[in-house]
Amino acid sequence: MAALDASKCLKSAECRALWTVGPGTAALRAEDLAPPGPDAAQVATVWSAISRGTERLVFQGLTDPVHRDRMRAPLQQGDFPFPVKYGYCAVGRVEAGPEALEGRLVFALAPHQTRFNAPASLLTPLPEGLPPRRATLAANMETALNALWDGGAGPGDRIVVVGAGLVGLLITYLAARLPGTEVTAIDPDESRADLARSFGAAFATTGEGVADADIVFHTSGSGAGLATALACCGDEARVVEMSWYGDKGVTAQLGGAFHHRRLQIVSSQVGMVSPGRRPRWSHRRRLEKALALLDDAALDALITEEVAFDDLPQALPRILADGAAGIATVVRYK
Repeated sequence: MAALDASKCLKSAECRALWTVGPGTAALRAEDLAPPGPDAAQVATVWSAISRGTERLVFQGLTDPVHRDRMRAPLQQGDFPFPVKYGYCAVGRVEAGPEALEGRLVFALAPHQTRFNAPASLLTPLPEGLPPRRATLAANMETALNALWDGGAGPGDRIVVVGAGLVGLLITYLAARLPGTEVTAIDPDESRADLARSFGAAFATTGEGVADADIVFHTSGSGAGLATALACCGDEARVVEMSWYGDKGVTAQLGGAFHHRRLQIVSSQVGMVSPGRRPRWSHRRRLEKALALLDDAALDALITEEVAFDDLPQALPRILADGAAGIATVVRYK
């Protein structure tokens, strides 16, 4: 395929990006997109996904200086708290760049933007036949995969997932596919029960009666959820803490039986490959595996809303509100 004239793309009014400009406020801004440099490519976005937990905290404003470096997305512009261009779940088609990538659909850890430039090394081609809309879930699937590694989940385990949002349900989906596992998802929103059950798991609205778990994954983002996770543990079990609280503190119930039962709390964060896999698994290999794991049409049910890119600034306050309905929201580009 012959290379496209990048300069023609750059003149398009569609070169726009979403910026968070204040607490709960976003705007679309025009971008001057230079031609991609050597070993880089220009990508026209077709879909992106909103990572609700992290983007909610960014939308509200991250003020602690520790976030300046540790929470930067690879193609982020601006600094926390505002103004900042953020996001990391984009799928697009390569318009110009290395010949091996031209015309291909790729996943990138890129913000919500109609076109963007990126180093070719940050672009991962989609597996043959994977719908680009579903491929936007790759970053969250990668988080779920890393969590199972961090937790040490294996065949036959009794596994509990507290918090049936997108990441929690992806963990549920993966855990239920381990031979012989008994998986239970816990969430106060009963509308998520059918999805959990369709993935092969039991569902409960509270932790009452759920006990003796080998591993508990906590994704609810609340102190109450963490207390539930600890209560579901069997003796010497492990809680994998996946919630990210941003600038907020959380109270953990570490009195009572916590020490007597020798419980563990370990953190899981996708920024680094799980230590047990790190000598062999690169970030690239992990992301490629996450994309491959999305090859199941049942996962389309996790996407509960589409919003047009042009409507994103007005829709975000609703999408990122605490307790917002639905699971995953994807952004549709022209």
